[in-house]
Amino acid sequence: MPGHTSPPPPPRELPRVMFWRLRRNPLRRRGDVVQAWIGLGLTLVVLAATPLALFLVGDAAHRHYARTAEHQAATRHHTTAVLVEDARGHPEPGSAEAKRTVYPTKVRFTDPQGRTHTAHADAQPALPKGSTLRVWAGTDGKLTDPPLSPDQIRSRAMGSALIAVLGVHAAAAVAYGTAHRVIQHHNLAAWESAWAATAPRWTTSP
Repeated sequence: MPGHTSPPPPPRELPRVMFWRLRRNPLRRRGDVVQAWIGLGLTLVVLAATPLALFLVGDAAHRHYARTAEHQAATRHHTTAVLVEDARGHPEPGSAEAKRTVYPTKVRFTDPQGRTHTAHADAQPALPKGSTLRVWAGTDGKLTDPPLSPDQIRSRAMGSALIAVLGVHAAAAVAYGTAHRVIQHHNLAAWESAWAATAPRWTTSP
C-alpha cells in the first residue's frame, strides 16, 4: 500500500540488528568486525565513564563553588542604602508588569569602615528619595550580588557534572565516527583494488 512502512523489528531481534557485524555471514568484512568491536568497546567505556565523570566533576565543582561562596561571604556585606533621588515611575502604575519592574536608581551607603559610597541599585518604580534598600556591597565599595546560596552551589555543580557527561558521550561519538570513516575509506580502497583485478574479466573487446 502507498505510504506503508515496515514495522520495526520485535524486541528479540534488536540485539541481532545492533550486532549484525559480529555475526558470521558471507558478506562480512574484516572492517565490519573491527567496527563492531570498536562500537562495543566505546559503549562499555561510556557506561563506565558516565557515573565516574558525574561524581568526580560534580564533587570538584561543588567544592569549587563552596569555596567561592565562602570567599564572597567574607568579602561582601549586607547593608542599607538610601535613595538620593526619586526612582523612575512606571508608565502603568499598579499593573502586574510594574510590580516586576525595577529601575537603576542612585543610592548612598556606608561600608564597615564608615566610608560613604554612591552607586546605582535596582529600585521599585516611583520609590521616593530617602527610601531605603537592602543591598550587597564588596570591599571596593561597589554594589554586587549576594554570595552564592546552597541551592545555587548545587545547581552549578550539577550543571558542570552534566556537561562532563555530555563531553564523555560526545568524545565517544567522535571516536566512533572517526573509526567509521577510516574503515569506510579502507573498504573503498579494497573495493577499487578488487574491481581493478576483476573488471578485465567482465569487459569484452570491441
